[in-house]
Amino acid sequence: MTTTFTNLTDEVQMNLSGYTFQQDRSTHLLTDVTATASSVASPTILSLGATDNIGKGIIEIDEELMWIDNYDRVGNTAIVAPYGRGYFGSTIAVHTAGTKVTIAPTFPRIVIKRAINDTIQAIGTSIAGVFQTSFTYNSAQTTYSFINKNVKQIISISWQAIGPSKEWIPIRHWEFDSAADVTTYGAGAQTVTIGDYVQPGRTVKILYGTGTIPVDGDAAADFTTITGFATSVKDVIIYGAAYRLLSFMDPARASQVSPQADETDSKRPYGSSNSAVKQLYALYTQRLQEEILEQQRTYPIRVHYNRR
Repeated sequence: MTTTFTNLTDEVQMNLSGYTFQQDRSTHLLTDVTATASSVASPTILSLGATDNIGKGIIEIDEELMWIDNYDRVGNTAIVAPYGRGYFGSTIAVHTAGTKVTIAPTFPRIVIKRAINDTIQAIGTSIAGVFQTSFTYNSAQTTYSFINKNVKQIISISWQAIGPSKEWIPIRHWEFDSAADVTTYGAGAQTVTIGDYVQPGRTVKILYGTGTIPVDGDAAADFTTITGFATSVKDVIIYGAAYRLLSFMDPARASQVSPQADETDSKRPYGSSNSAVKQLYALYTQRLQEEILEQQRTYPIRVHYNRR
């Protein structure tokens, strides 16, 4: 199962298209576009496959939004406004010939990605991302530090026994310090103090849960690797991002005051998207509860002792 950031964005976009019955108009680039801001003296001119549907407004190329100020239907070109590159906080980037150009996208990809990260942030309060780290035990040392691991809870600690059994023996006496002394351990440090007997030189493994880690940067990176969530959480994120985006469909239509808009409203009255939002939100909350229970079964609470 593919779980890259790009794949998540594609699936959210496909699901939203099914609810809105919206087919965004598109064309393609005939020539490359550089990552240079458009200016009054040297505006960005796009050479397009067709300009039949082009007008003043927003277009999307890859994940960059641009504002078109003028167009030429004879020469099939469009001029980007001086403020038009990297519109609405998107990133100015290079675009190659043949790339799809989406005209007035209903759900821009940059907005979908923001909704995905908002959902990841939200479910991070209910489901922990699970990672593990290890270190070699030193008989002269009882406290060990981790730097910038963002540990919220320690799930279990164990050490590898000597011999061919390859057994990992649980450690039940430990104490976690989520805000370790900066002077002793450095900025961003957290520590765990081991109170059980561990054979010197053996590997100690710590399984821990973290706070939310947004999926930024490499779009091809696997979101499970970055966040520590199970693969099954994928649909929870898709449902969550979809209901967040659909919530803004009705406000976008509120200002439509024309005969054409009135005709559309008679078939799909203002407020009709609320039913889709409620349906998606119900699916989201149901699947989130299922994943919470699954994580509790996978990582049950383990009794441990500390000095307090």
